[in-house]
Amino acid sequence: MKILVVEDDKKISDFIVKGLTENQCITLCAYDGIEALDIVSVEPDIDVIVLDVMMPRFDGLSFLQTIRRNNNQTPVIILSAKRSVEEKVEGLEYGADDYLEKPFSFTELYARIQVIHRRFSKEVIKPVNELSFQDLRLDLLSRIASRGNEEVELQSKEYLLLELFLRNPNRVITKTMILEKVYGYNFDTQTNVVDVLVHRLRSKVDHGDKKLIHTVRGVGYVLKD
Repeated sequence: MKILVVEDDKKISDFIVKGLTENQCITLCAYDGIEALDIVSVEPDIDVIVLDVMMPRFDGLSFLQTIRRNNNQTPVIILSAKRSVEEKVEGLEYGADDYLEKPFSFTELYARIQVIHRRFSKEVIKPVNELSFQDLRLDLLSRIASRGNEEVELQSKEYLLLELFLRNPNRVITKTMILEKVYGYNFDTQTNVVDVLVHRLRSKVDHGDKKLIHTVRGVGYVLKD
C-alpha cells in the first residue's frame, strides 16, 4: 500500500512512518495541507490518507474539502485530538471515511488502514477457522495448536504470538508489533519480554530439525521454511 501521512507533529509523523515502513508500506509525508495538496496532485495512486486536523497554513478539513471537490475519493482517516461528537461528525461530513482519536495505538491505526483499503479495493476476505504453515497448525475455534501429528500446549500469550506468526508467514514481525499485539503496549518497554516469549514458543514448536521461527537480527522474527 502507498500511504500519505499528513501530520505537522514530527514525532507523531515519524512514529506512524516507522510502523508503516515495518509493514512494507510505501509512505509519503506532508506537514501541512498545502504540502499534502502538492503531493496528491502528482501521486494519483495513493491508497489511504492519514490526516491530522489542526495544522498550520492549511488545516486538515480544508485539505479534505478541497480534494473531495476535485473528485479525489482516496480513503481518509482523520487523526485528531478533537474528541467531541460534533467535531467527529464534522470530519465525516467533510468526506472522511474514519476518525481516530489521539493518543492512539499504531496497531489500531494500521488495522483501520487495512480495513479501509480492503473495502475500497473490494477485496473479498473469507472467514478462516484454521491457520497453518508447513506442518504447523492452529485451530482458531478449538484454540488447539499442533506440529505434525503432535499437539502443542500453549499459554495464552504463546497462542497470541503463534497466531501473529501464522497470519504473517514469510514476513518479518518486529518486537514493536509483538508488544502491541500480545501485550497491548504501544511503546518499547526496554525489557527482554519479547525475546523470552519467542524462546518459549520456539521450545514448543521448533524442537525438531526443521526450524520455522527465525531471528532477523536488529529487526525481529520471521516464520519461514
